[in-house]
Amino acid sequence: MRIPSKLKHLLHTKQLWWRYYLKHKDQIRPVVVDNIIKILSCGLQTLGYATFACSHPHCSHTKIVCFSCKSRFCNTCGYKATQQWIAQQNSVLPQTEWQHITFTLPRELCLILQDNRHLLGDLSRLAAQVILKVAKKKGVTPGIFTALHTFGRDLKWNVHVHLSTTRGGLCADQSTWQSLYFAKHSLVPMWRYEIINLLRNAYESLTLPQAFSTYTLWNRWLDRHYEKPWIVHLAKASKHHQKNVNYLGRYIKRPPLALSRLAHYDGHCVIFNYLDHNTKTHRRFECAAEEFMTRLTQHMPEKGFRLIRYYGFLANRVRGKLLPKVYRLLDQPEKNAQPLHWPELLKASFGVDPLVCILCQSRLVLVKRTVGKTINALRRYHYHLALMKPIPA
Repeated sequence: MRIPSKLKHLLHTKQLWWRYYLKHKDQIRPVVVDNIIKILSCGLQTLGYATFACSHPHCSHTKIVCFSCKSRFCNTCGYKATQQWIAQQNSVLPQTEWQHITFTLPRELCLILQDNRHLLGDLSRLAAQVILKVAKKKGVTPGIFTALHTFGRDLKWNVHVHLSTTRGGLCADQSTWQSLYFAKHSLVPMWRYEIINLLRNAYESLTLPQAFSTYTLWNRWLDRHYEKPWIVHLAKASKHHQKNVNYLGRYIKRPPLALSRLAHYDGHCVIFNYLDHNTKTHRRFECAAEEFMTRLTQHMPEKGFRLIRYYGFLANRVRGKLLPKVYRLLDQPEKNAQPLHWPELLKASFGVDPLVCILCQSRLVLVKRTVGKTINALRRYHYHLALMKPIPA
C-alpha cells in the first residue's frame, strides 16, 4: 500500500465521501460512484500488484508495486497518462505555427448543458467545424485538436472548448502548404450559430425547466441569447504546439483540481487556492465539504467520453495518409512517440530508480503478477473502502 494522496485522504477524513454518498445516492451518477471507488482502492493490493525480487542470488529482498486504478479522476494515476499523452503529441504534431482558440458559452446555456450532458459530445465537433469552414473557403485542410472543459478555476460549471489549430494546412491537391489566418469577428457569429442551432434541433431530447414547456418559448429564449455578445478568445499564434499541449495535458487525464491547490480540510470546510483570470491574482476559495464534493464530482465525464478529439489532417481516419505529406512539405522527419514506463517517470520525478535493490543495489526483476478485483467486485466493497475497513479475501 502506498501513501494515500491528498484527495483520497480528504474522501476518508470524517467519512466525507460516505456521508455524501448516503445523502445523495439517488442523484449521484453511476460513473461518479465507480470513479470514487477506484480512487479509494488506489494503491491497495486489492487492485492487483506486481512482485519484484532482487536478481542477486544471495539477496532475499522483494518489492510489491500496486497496479494503477486507471481512473481519469485520480491525480496519482493520471500523471503517467498525462505525461504519455504530452510525449505523444510533442512527437507526432508537426512543428509549425499554431494558434490556441477558446470557444465559450453564456452562463445560461452552460446550465442547460449541465442537465443535458448528452450534448457535450457535440461541442468539440462544432468548434472544429467553425475552423474547418473558414479553412475550406481558402481550400486548405488544417490540423486541429480540441479539449472539452466543463470547469472554471473555482470548480464551478463552466463549459468551454479549447481548440488548437495549425495556422496553415494542405491545399486542395495536397501538393503545397498554405498559410491561414483566423479573425475573431468572423469566428464569433459562426460559433454562436452552431450552438444555438444545436439547441433548437435538440429540443425534443432536452430536460428543461417548465418555463420552456413549448418549442415557441424555447425558441424565443434562444433568440435573445443569439443577439447577445459571445466570447471567443484567440491567443497569440506560437511557433510550435508545446505550450498548448502542456497546458491541456494538465487537465485531460487528471481532475481539474491539482493536489497542490488543496490548502485545508477539517471535516466541515474545504479551502483551495486558484488563479482568478479576471483579476490575475491568486485567491482562496472556501466552501462546505458537501458543496466541494458536488463541485468536484460534477466534472467527472461519462464512461468512454472522449475529452480530446482530432480533426482536419489529424483526424484518425486520415492522419495515416495525410501526416506523412505534412512532414514532407514542412521538411520534417516522420516521428513516433516512445512509450513511457513507470520506473522512468519515478526516476525523473524523484531521482531514484525504483528497480534498484535497497539492500545490495542489484536490479529487481519481475517474478509475479497478481490479478486484482474488477470494478464489479469492488462495488460490493464500497462500504469497506469508504470507511477504510478490511476487505474480505
